[in-house]
Formats: sequence, structure tokens, C-alpha cells
Amino acid sequence: MNVQSRFQPARLLPPLRKPRQTACRLAVCATTGFLIVLAGCASTALELTPESASAQLATQWHAPLPHGGRVDDLREWWSQFDDPLVPRLIEAAQIASPTLAQARANIADAQATRVTRGAALLPALGVAANAARGRSDLADPVSSISSLGLQATWELDLFGAGRAGLAAAEARFASSQAGWHSARVSVAADVARNYVELRACEAHVQQARIDAASRARSAHLTDLAAAGGLRTAATADLARASAAQGEVALEERKMQCELFIKALVALTAQEEPALRRDLAEHTGRIPQPVEFGVSAVPGEVLAQRPDIQAAAQDVVAASAASAQANAQRWPRITLAGNISAAHMSSLGVSSDGTVWSVGPIAITFPLFDGGMRRANAEAAKVRYESATTVYAARLRTAIQEVESALITLESTERRSESASSAADGFGRSYRATAASYDAGASSLFELEDARRSLVSTQRTLIDLSRERLLAWVSLYRSMGGGWSLPAQQPSVP
Repeated sequence: MNVQSRFQPARLLPPLRKPRQTACRLAVCATTGFLIVLAGCASTALELTPESASAQLATQWHAPLPHGGRVDDLREWWSQFDDPLVPRLIEAAQIASPTLAQARANIADAQATRVTRGAALLPALGVAANAARGRSDLADPVSSISSLGLQATWELDLFGAGRAGLAAAEARFASSQAGWHSARVSVAADVARNYVELRACEAHVQQARIDAASRARSAHLTDLAAAGGLRTAATADLARASAAQGEVALEERKMQCELFIKALVALTAQEEPALRRDLAEHTGRIPQPVEFGVSAVPGEVLAQRPDIQAAAQDVVAASAASAQANAQRWPRITLAGNISAAHMSSLGVSSDGTVWSVGPIAITFPLFDGGMRRANAEAAKVRYESATTVYAARLRTAIQEVESALITLESTERRSESASSAADGFGRSYRATAASYDAGASSLFELEDARRSLVSTQRTLIDLSRERLLAWVSLYRSMGGGWSLPAQQPSVP
């Protein structure tokens, strides 16, 4: 290879110099300069922040905050339950969750799109190798030619369409990451909710067995009394109907418990026999969480929610997509070039050298497209406005979810005090009636009535415990499950 001719025009072909070429070059330069000026004057990008949507965000809570709680790391909240099975089931569910699998696929797709958009801003390089031997005419000698070189193409992003596309891809990638965290929080809350429902159902089954047995004893005594003429037949029929109703309620509770077990099997992908063995260790025992406090203002709490961050990134992506659609209405400029080492031989004479070229410079002017580009730009702007509205609505919904959970916690705490007092009173009444029955001063009917009253208050306590624990799960979910905005977010140019 002749090193001295590496960056010179190809010696294999005679250079052509005509006045027309000089004029064309001047025209291209003038056109390029004009387009650069237009690019500096063009303003197509919308504001890439969703601040307008959150401008009216509440600055304080209007629901009572849970008192007596501790501020703990929500990411470790499940492990602080007094039931070790809960975090194990949550971990299994997150491994088996199709929602999380889809969220991971969304991250991979968003990452691929981000890389593609970034690569589009850079020149594309390729290696080209050519070899040929032969003659094009009978009178021509046999010749061979070969070359190996680089080819490059580059579309100049004068009007920001490529940069806006990259910004949209960056935002969608961040949104997909937040969506994955949101899916994890949802899966954990779903498992916890079904687990709490199952334990409450099992506790109800225990009380339903006591109630059904009490009704059955009352019906038996009523039948004996009716046979002896001490009770009417109608009273005996009513007692038997009450006993049958107790059996129906018991079977209904059992069915509900079976449905919750099936739901846990589906969520966790565990083998049902093994899951039943694990569940049998704490049958009917409702787990008690470690309470956590809510003292931050709404804006700070919402910063912990990955779904809010995903919605915010969707606004950024829609804004960038709108800017890209506007930029695509302007001309496109593409540069091409190549450089290669060539070898040619003919009649025993060989020649080596470097072949290079810059160009052509392709300038595409959109003259008429039937309004397609304008329609795309208008649609992108509407999508941006829609994303902003969705983001603002999600902010309001998030505050409503947190405050609803806080109100439920406050209500269950107040009702629990009265329900506990009622349960204590009915418990004392039952024990007094049982003592009186043992002494022969009270009948078995009175004893069973006292027992069923006590069972009724125990059901109320179970329902309150269930409702309160579900409110804590809802609060965990509405506060983002301990997720926080990463310190480093993908940059938006």
C-alpha cells in the first residue's frame, strides 16, 4: 500500500474536476448552513417535567395518622411479622409471578429501544470487502481488482428528532424499572391479603364449630323436652332448623378457606400438600404486623411509590415523543462516506492505493405528505396531555389510598376497644352461667345461649383483626412498599 496516497483521491480512476462541481459544493454548503440556522430557531420540545400535574398536590394529611407505631423500613416489614411463613410465601410468589416476568421483559425491551435510539445518533460503520476477476470485452485483458474498507453513514440530528427519541426511550426505560418495583409490591400485598383472609377464615371456622355444636345440643335438648311435653313441636322444629343453619354456616366457612388456599397455591406455585402442611402449624392464628408510622407530607410519601414515578416518566416520554414528532416535520440530512484499500492487476501490472469518498449529502425536504406529519405531531401532543392528566389523577388516587387506609386503621382501633369490652363482658357472663349450670341453678338452654353470645363477640373480634391487618397491608401498598427513587436516574438530554 502506498502510505502517501492514503488520504488522496483514488489513483485508480482519474479525478474529474469541473466548474459545475465547485458550484454544487457551494450550494450544498449554503443549504447546510441555512438548515443549521433553522435548527437553532426551531423550538419543538415540550417541557420534559410533569411539574404542572403536581402543582396542586396536598401539603398535609387530612386523615388521622396512626399513633403508637414505629417508623420501620418497609422493605423489611414482612420479615417483622410474627409469622415466618408470610415472607417465604411472598418470595415464592415473586419468583413465580407472571406479572413480574412480564415486567422484566418490559425492562429488556425498553433497554433495547434505548440502545437503538442512542446508536441512531452515532455514525453507522461497516466493513465492505470486494473481489472480482475477468474482462468486460473480448479485446480487454484479464484483470482482477479487490478492495477492503470502511463505509459510514450518519444522519445529522439538526432538529432534535433523534435526541428527543432517545429522551423518550430513556424515560420509558426508567418507567419500566419503576413498573417492575410496583409489580413486586403488588404481588407481596396480594399474597399477604390472601394469607390474612385465610387465617381469619380458619378462626371463623373454629368459632363456627363451637356455634354448630351448641345449636346441635340445644336442638337435642329441645327434642327431648318436646317428647316429654315440656316444649311444643314448633319449638323443636325451630331448634332443629337453627342447628341445620349452624352446619350450613360451618360448611360455608370451610369452603371459603379452601378457596383461599387455592389462591395461595396459584400465587406461590407451591405444591398444595406441602403448603397445607406449612399452613397447619398456625391454623386460625391471625398474624400481627409491626406497626409503622406515617408522618411525612403527601409529596414525600408519594415519592416512595414506584407507580407514581412510572407515571411521571410516562409524561416525560410523551413529551419527548411530541418533540420528536414535531422535529420529523423538518428536512433530514444524511452523510455517507467510505475509505478502502484497493488492489488492481492487469497484464502483469499491479497497482495499490486508497480509495475514499465523502458523500453524497442527501437532503430530504418534506414537501407534501397529505398532512401525515402534522397529524402525527398533533396526536403526540394529545398523548402528552393525556399522560399529564393520568399522572395528576394517579397522584390524587395515591393520596386517597393512603388516607383511606389511615381512616380504616383509626376506625378499627376505636371499634376494637368496644369489641374487646363486649367480649370480656360476654365471657364473664358465660363463665357465670356455666358455674350456675354446674350448681343446678341454670338450664342448659341458658348455658348454650350464653355460649353463642360469646361466639358472636369472638367473631366480631376476628373481623376487626382481619380488617385492621388488611388496612396495614393496604397502607404498605399505598406507600410504595419501601421503594424509593433511585439516586441515579437515566439522564434525559
